[in-house]
Amino acid sequence: MRHEPTEPEKRLWAKLSRSQLGGYKFRRQSVIGPFIADFLCPQKALIVEVDGDTHIANSDHRRDAALTEMGYRIIRIANHDVMRNIDGVCEAILGALQQAPDRWASPHPNPSPQGEGLNEDQDS
Repeated sequence: MRHEPTEPEKRLWAKLSRSQLGGYKFRRQSVIGPFIADFLCPQKALIVEVDGDTHIANSDHRRDAALTEMGYRIIRIANHDVMRNIDGVCEAILGALQQAPDRWASPHPNPSPQGEGLNEDQDS
């Protein structure tokens, strides 16, 4: 199921990928502890879940509580909203992003190890 995104997930990813929404970076199908988030903006600790007809509200509540305890904010978007009003969905997500505090100052505190030590004196 996670390897085959739903049509609403594909449509939303087309809007969130490549920092298209307000310059914010998102990851798709991000692992957070024992959970998999549909979409995650790491800098804002914002999780966007796209809910279909099969999601179970009671288990969502427990999952959301655990993720909130870890410092994440979760917003849930219904499949039909993505399919019928993608611009409104993106506006709501952008509003949540703009209201959320940054988790860290830019750039990310754990940069890629690429190029580490290039400026160090090798004879030291």
